[in-house]
Amino acid sequence: MAPDFDTFIDRRPSDSMKWRQYGPDVLPMWVADMDFQAPEVALRAMRERLEHGVLGYAYEPQSEILEAITGYLSRHHGWKVDPSAVVLLPGTVPGFHVACRAVTQPADSLLTLVPVYPPILQCAKNLGLGLDEVVLTPDASGAYGIDGEALQAAIHSRTRVLLLSNPHNPVGRVFRREELTLLAEACLRQGLSIVSDEVHCDLVFRGHPHLPIALLSPEVEARTITLMSPSKSFNLAGLKTAFAVIPNAALREKFLAAREGLLAAPNLLGCAAMNAVYREGDPWLRALREYLEGNRDLLVDFVRTELPGVRVTAPEGTYLAWLDCREAGIAGRPFPFFLKQARVALNPGESFGRGGEGFVRLNFGCPRAVLREGLERMRRALHE
Repeated sequence: MAPDFDTFIDRRPSDSMKWRQYGPDVLPMWVADMDFQAPEVALRAMRERLEHGVLGYAYEPQSEILEAITGYLSRHHGWKVDPSAVVLLPGTVPGFHVACRAVTQPADSLLTLVPVYPPILQCAKNLGLGLDEVVLTPDASGAYGIDGEALQAAIHSRTRVLLLSNPHNPVGRVFRREELTLLAEACLRQGLSIVSDEVHCDLVFRGHPHLPIALLSPEVEARTITLMSPSKSFNLAGLKTAFAVIPNAALREKFLAAREGLLAAPNLLGCAAMNAVYREGDPWLRALREYLEGNRDLLVDFVRTELPGVRVTAPEGTYLAWLDCREAGIAGRPFPFFLKQARVALNPGESFGRGGEGFVRLNFGCPRAVLREGLERMRRALHE
């Protein structure tokens, strides 16, 4: 039976952060949380685990789950990973905090590409690190790219780690091999470690395959900590379930030491769901990507034809659109304008760091009718 992504599920009566953050008349299109029911295989696996009735501590390592993860990585990304290289985690955000903690010392600096997912910016502050930024530069079409000279200029003697978002949140780029090579070679020259947040790696659109940066070469793999999760791909974010892939044993030991006493493995239900979707969830994921691509195309066409002064470049991956509102004639910031005038909640661009001023991020991971309603509200607000 084909997944149903069109049916609206009312989340307001639930514990949904997305739907309860704002008033009942506000349409939430902000936090990266899709409005779709999780795959039935995940729900079934969690029901079966609950029916056992005993929810005690789990034995680690859980070989069945590690085999499901490595099989999935091989099948989807052509990445042959030994199960011993996988470390289970309760989320990618705590994962990249621990990873950066493992490879830095006080007064070191973290390098990243901005604008970027706000917790990446917060990571430097939380760990007492400096922040070295490379501003992504849009070309004439609005597509963002990496300036090699700016990249080299940003790295200095205290820069220790590149924290990468790929596919990139919020600009929607799926970085190509040559771009990843540019980043990796700079890291190899300067002795930087690479922490790659690839949580959106399965949500890529036709013509834009995802390449884990660790697959570039054995040398790159040896200094890379890759973070992945079923949370975005299968809409399981509330289960707080993720993993790190760290093939280099010495680097893995540093990571394990840095997480000691701070991070445990994911919860039992999260592990059950992850095991199920990585073994049986491929048909659901294919249907989801097709539906999201239709949503993306609808959004891009609507913005270009119905939202005067707003610009958007079609995302290559993720279910997030990065809207440039600087020429829309909005007095002040676009986030409060759309919240007040359109009753649509988006993410404010300035929260993503330099290069985000005048932008908003829109989540199109929702039933198509909800997306149309949100866009229509924004159109009316701009025209009025």
